[in-house]
Amino acid sequence: MPNAQKVEKVAALKERIEAAEALLLAEYRGLSVHDATELRRSLSENARFAIVKNTLFERAAADAGVAELQTLVEGPTAVAFVQEDVVATAKKVVDAAKKFPALVIKGGYLDGKVLSAAEAQALATLESREVMLSRVAGMMKAEMSRAASMFQALQGRFLGVLEAYREKMPGAEATEAEPADEAVAAEAEPADEAGEATEEPTGEATEEPAAAADASASESQTEQAAEVKSEEG
Repeated sequence: MPNAQKVEKVAALKERIEAAEALLLAEYRGLSVHDATELRRSLSENARFAIVKNTLFERAAADAGVAELQTLVEGPTAVAFVQEDVVATAKKVVDAAKKFPALVIKGGYLDGKVLSAAEAQALATLESREVMLSRVAGMMKAEMSRAASMFQALQGRFLGVLEAYREKMPGAEATEAEPADEAVAAEAEPADEAGEATEEPTGEATEEPAAAADASASESQTEQAAEVKSEEG
């Protein structure tokens, strides 16, 4: 194979390694073309399954900074370049290995760590992304309901404390007493007006007899003076 083609294949493998969320490596010795095609189709939703040449894959892994993968590249190698949902892909690969005994999982690569065959198979026992998201959503909903209930309880308790504090304030008693004082004042005003109306006629009646008495005294004095003058004459 010309060197230029090898360089292109190494570059393409390097891009796949770097773009993948995880890698699952398996030996496919004795796997028929039909079985390999069926496996490739079953993984197409979350991963790209490809048979690679060991020397090219080792060089691409080294270029991608994961030279540790060289320990897994022995014998015929097929790689599942996982793009989404590592757990779901691992489940499908494990199920395929049970269905096709010729397919043997060698290991994998996830989050910067090389996985052994046992660790790669253990991924299939984990919960899928859908289940995990569903559980997280349920937990968030429960926490939100709990937070809302706590907030309502705190709000009710705060309002109760505020009402008790308001009743104990001196201003509250004065405010309640003001309407009573105003009612007393309103009841007193008509009595005062009636008193004034009663006193006015009494005053006028008292002044009239006094004036009549003064006039009578004046007339008596005038008569006495007239008598004196008559006697002198």
